[in-house]
Amino acid sequence: MARDHIQTISTSLLKVESTAKITLTPSDLEVLFLEYVQIGFLLPHPTPPQRTTLLNHTTSPSIIRHLETSLHRTLRSFPSLAGRLAAAKSSAGDGTCLYLDCGHVEGGVLFVHADASALSVADVNESGNRLVPALFPLPGIRNKDGASQPLLAVQVTDLADGLCFGFTLNHLVCDGTAFWSFVNSWAETSRGEPISRPPILGRDQVNLDMVGERDIFIPDKHLIAAFKNNSAAADGQSAASEMRERVFRLTRERVTKLKAAANKDSDGNISSLQAVIAHLWRSIIRCRSVGAGEETTFEFPMETRRRMSPPLPDEYFGNAIIPGIVTLDAGEVSGRGLGWTALQINRMVASTGPEKVKEFCSRWVKEPKFVQFDGIPTNHFILINSPRFDVYGNDFGWGPPVAARSGRGSSFDGRITIFAGLEEGSLEVEVCLLKETLCAMAKDVEFMEFVTPTAAL
Repeated sequence: MARDHIQTISTSLLKVESTAKITLTPSDLEVLFLEYVQIGFLLPHPTPPQRTTLLNHTTSPSIIRHLETSLHRTLRSFPSLAGRLAAAKSSAGDGTCLYLDCGHVEGGVLFVHADASALSVADVNESGNRLVPALFPLPGIRNKDGASQPLLAVQVTDLADGLCFGFTLNHLVCDGTAFWSFVNSWAETSRGEPISRPPILGRDQVNLDMVGERDIFIPDKHLIAAFKNNSAAADGQSAASEMRERVFRLTRERVTKLKAAANKDSDGNISSLQAVIAHLWRSIIRCRSVGAGEETTFEFPMETRRRMSPPLPDEYFGNAIIPGIVTLDAGEVSGRGLGWTALQINRMVASTGPEKVKEFCSRWVKEPKFVQFDGIPTNHFILINSPRFDVYGNDFGWGPPVAARSGRGSSFDGRITIFAGLEEGSLEVEVCLLKETLCAMAKDVEFMEFVTPTAAL
């Protein structure tokens, strides 16, 4: 579905008064050159009794006004989302400090109301990602563009029998834990309730604890080189048409069965997520016929709020993640069994504590390295999102979402996005790979024993 098949009804810029200037940490800054995150969910229309008070007709102008107003009220507690990226030079003039200017004169959150009433919730939910890209605003921009672009854009699209909420978020502002806390807060405001967990916006103490400085000045030579490298990588990236997305669903019973199998074959305390990722990883390696002696890597965002000393509160509104990396011989991944592969993931997770968090931050300040998904090595996979995020608790006043989806932001061959499923204990794994790999996985009997795919590619 092309973007021009969706009609934009209205746009507005929701501004917030604030004088806050928020410094950025190594966990924020390392994603400077990534595309904005695109993530969202599908909601049914309000039931008829509620519709009489909130809606006038199918295009729901009253509910759109209600959502826009409640979002605006919520943003007063989350002013960093309505700011802009700004910069300051070091006293010596050879370094640059990037920060969030919450009261920037050109700031504001973009709110878009669109219409796609020819589509149903099921059309979007069962289409893989063919229909999804047009349901997200601001496609193709990168976190570095936050100086001139909104840090958050929200598109609410009318469907025949529901609504699609599409969020496009600058990752410099926050991680997944903080983002879903914001959405949960918006849902509370929409229901007429106070925000139960107000965010903690300041990041100065994190930098003081981790690197001994409040403001991080990136040497201009590193920043200039990074801009050149990432510009060249973007020009040379492979066409998006070579990749496909597909969602594989795992029921609670199948997740439980996989976890039991992984623990039976190992001496570790394997979690459900570790077992599922190991199962997926092994299938991809088999389907690509990656041989012994070739390396394969799985990268996990490691949440650090409780891995820091002292720990950060859950309400910390920023990025509190470092990369957790497992690199293995592909022959061992495919040949040594589910339990062995899951155990290697388990050991990496268990070994990530306060020392590693501080080491990552200190090393980054000395030698800044920016994550880039353009030109990522073959057989390198990166996990996005987490089943721990409270997606289905987002009741805006007429019931929870029926599905969650991501957009095309930062798509690459090897992006694995995990959502909790609608049924408690179930999982949905959204996989972005080359089409031939996905087709081979659909024929992989060992893999398909535990999963159910969405509609055909």
